[in-house]
Amino acid sequence: MPGEEYDGVAGEQRRPLIINHDFDSSVHIFHQNEDTISPLPLSHTETLALPSLPVPNQRLASLDVFRGLTVALMILVDDVGRAFPSLNHSPWFGVTLADFVMPFFLFVVGISIALVFKKVSSKPNATKKVVLRTIKLFLLGLLLQGGYFHGRGKLTYGVDLSKIRWLGVLQRISIGYFLASISEIWLVNHNILVDSPAAFVRKYSIQWMVSILLCSVYLCLLYGLYIPNWKFEHSNMLGSSHLSIIQNVHCEVRGSLEPPCNAVGFVDRLILGEDHMYQRPVYIRTKECSVNSPDYGPLPPNSPGWCLAPFDPEGILSSLMAAITCFMGLQYGRIIVLLQDNKQRVLLWSVFSFALLLVGYILEILGIPLSKALYTISYMFITAGASGLVLTAIYYIVDIEHHRKPTILLQWMGMNALVVYALAACDIFPAAIQGFYWHSPENNLVDASEALMQTIFHSEKWGTMAFVIVEILFWDNTIQPSSSVNNPPEKWQFGRAVAYRAVYGINGSNHRKGKCNAAKILPSRLSKVSVSTGDTEDK
Repeated sequence: MPGEEYDGVAGEQRRPLIINHDFDSSVHIFHQNEDTISPLPLSHTETLALPSLPVPNQRLASLDVFRGLTVALMILVDDVGRAFPSLNHSPWFGVTLADFVMPFFLFVVGISIALVFKKVSSKPNATKKVVLRTIKLFLLGLLLQGGYFHGRGKLTYGVDLSKIRWLGVLQRISIGYFLASISEIWLVNHNILVDSPAAFVRKYSIQWMVSILLCSVYLCLLYGLYIPNWKFEHSNMLGSSHLSIIQNVHCEVRGSLEPPCNAVGFVDRLILGEDHMYQRPVYIRTKECSVNSPDYGPLPPNSPGWCLAPFDPEGILSSLMAAITCFMGLQYGRIIVLLQDNKQRVLLWSVFSFALLLVGYILEILGIPLSKALYTISYMFITAGASGLVLTAIYYIVDIEHHRKPTILLQWMGMNALVVYALAACDIFPAAIQGFYWHSPENNLVDASEALMQTIFHSEKWGTMAFVIVEILFWDNTIQPSSSVNNPPEKWQFGRAVAYRAVYGINGSNHRKGKCNAAKILPSRLSKVSVSTGDTEDK
């Protein structure tokens, strides 16, 4: 999720200028070249007369803010959802605030891909980096959500490999990132100069056809696959022992979108196997499966057997449609690349976003319901349009009006989104803190802090809400120092550029030779230097 973990090769290329006072390690001013990392010389000659520096790409703060907002929302809805069911994911059909989090992540991934791969000098090298980054992200998701970590309240870890969950949030993001990046590298003719609508169509038409193909495959399988009767095994407590029960589910239907007989679950059961799917699906909070719906609760009398069946909300088939959200983000990123006028960007984003919302609403009226669990096409259009409107608003506030102080906390969180996601949203840090307790595991700092908030507010719900807000602010303050290092004040960056050239020579050749030569440099001849460390655009 975070930019430096899934923004293509950008995570490896966008590094701040860091002066090592021991002069033992490599120090460069990096510019963005999609496939290579090389020092950006101040001059193409070996003279001491220093011409003006070209202004490198500048970071788009709005993307960091958007990412940070998404991570904050994820923490909020995951931790507060148990107290406020209306903030939790929709049990099956419909959307809530929580159902916008995943599309927001995928949407920002698409924008970042458009910025990173606007020029590709070596397609094989770019592909290699995309593949490696995809594998890393997938494996990290497997570690965090495969069942190895047991979350808050359980001071245990480990997973039975015969029951490991193969898919999850980061795995879905890695799939969307891979498909969108590969299409951007290989299916876009980067040699075509977009100077007319016809040139724009010629450049991106093949990629659009791939998007349409993915949508078509998803819809054909969703409505065309025949779902036979099936059965699953689940455990039931009988006294002090576990009793395995075989439950039969009657389907024999085609095109159903209901929980027990849809093609999304069928494909996952067929390919992944029931033991490798999410064992506590969202539909357990539906009216058929919970007396407290839309909250968790006991099974109603005569509840259907499928209420206890596994279902993966990040399944294989639904991830194909989720990847289209990345392709939608690509279109918004291209507007950044192709247009320099802020008003034109905001106008096109707004028109495109409202058009997506309208299409999604029309599809819902025509009978395609909104469902995050199935990632229906109507849900994809609605959430993509909402993502575009949120991006437009943040871009206008942060990058046009430059009101950055109110959003600085979200920006810091967005620049370290993967760290915050792993430690906070996946409960790694709270679970570690709970390992320190007094006499019994229940007497730990995390639970005591939450109980204190509930006592102060005289309400379990609002106390939980306050606790989660404090948790979000805690992570903002925790990651602030590292972000400050990666984005030093502009005058520091200027000083570092001067120091680098003074120590290593005009084009860094002395550094490559292992020499330290203090050249006489006229700083007044340097133009302003801005070091990019994240999502960037040409100014």
